Amino acid sequence: MTMKFAIPAAVFLSLAAVAPAMPQQGAACPFRGSLDDAYCDANRDMVADVPTDPARLRDPSTLVFAYTPVEDPALYANQFRPLLDHLTTCTGKRTVYFQVTSNAAQVEAMRSGRLHIGGFSTGPTAFAVNLAGAVPFAVKGNAQAYERYTVAVIVKADSPFRTLADLKGRRVAHTSATSNSGNLAPRAFFPDQGLTPETDYRVVFSGGHDRSVMGVNSGDYDAAPVASDVFRRMIARGQVRADAFRVIWESPPFPTSSFALSHDLNPALAQRIRQCFFDFRFPEAMSRDLGGNDRFWPATYVTDWEPVRFVADKVNAPYNRAAFDLESRRELEAEARRNAARQQTPAAGAPAAPATPAPAAPVAPAAPAAPAAPRAP
Repeated sequence: MTMKFAIPAAVFLSLAAVAPAMPQQGAACPFRGSLDDAYCDANRDMVADVPTDPARLRDPSTLVFAYTPVEDPALYANQFRPLLDHLTTCTGKRTVYFQVTSNAAQVEAMRSGRLHIGGFSTGPTAFAVNLAGAVPFAVKGNAQAYERYTVAVIVKADSPFRTLADLKGRRVAHTSATSNSGNLAPRAFFPDQGLTPETDYRVVFSGGHDRSVMGVNSGDYDAAPVASDVFRRMIARGQVRADAFRVIWESPPFPTSSFALSHDLNPALAQRIRQCFFDFRFPEAMSRDLGGNDRFWPATYVTDWEPVRFVADKVNAPYNRAAFDLESRRELEAEARRNAARQQTPAAGAPAAPATPAPAAPVAPAAPAAPAAPRAP
């Protein structure tokens, strides 16, 4: 029987606020790399190994799936329903959707053991790998290849801005602190183009790519770096008009959101979930909502996330616990400021924002090991 419901947020977060994961291998672990002490990487593929103790393997009766909140989280519950129905039939296990309102909450949910399958945004994928034992295995795409995106800096079509250097002293919106395309990549690439964040302009966090786009559209921001795939989807849905904007700069390509499994699922179940993803073809409405993609392609963290790790290395932003806690606090503070500003002077037509997410459950600090610096994309 196919079940179509989501877990209530309050219940889910209370379940997620559990004790941190204990080290799975202890001192016997020969190599961890950048992974938290709860995980081991003996085969050096940069993701957590399957536990060697059979008692630590999990075979849940219900699978929980959550997708990254790069846009209004409510959009995705319906968009991914065909996939969840397919997983329920294909695995024989009821599969349910949980609506997350922050990247931090999603990462902590997988670490706590309450999230089994996650669609993580590009940058937070690395936090999920290092801190939550996530194992990326797929990226959405079409018949030719998996989807990539660029960082597109958008301005209003009638604005005077032609280059990044023209934005000095202007209001430039980044999305969230942990976002690759909305924050880290701009910090890595902009200085070479004559624009240094926090020096040439004060970074304002919008809280999401859709909010950045709508903020530029309404004149709240002069410009914003956004993920090109999100921007295209908003145009396709009619949320904004393409001719209202100009793109004044684009980055090299990055992979889009990863689809990852918790490392400690029973290997037979994990392999079954992977095959269910690769056999699935998006129905027409889902394909339209997800930028024309119609299937999942295999992907690995060590190879496909190399450009993302390069950006993190260049801006000295290691994907460790200390950095995650800092960026999570910044996200919460930015959300609180936006909520306060809306209460004081609500702007007509301003993009809506969800309630401030609950703080992430505290966990033990990870070793401050930065990811290795691969070659530039």
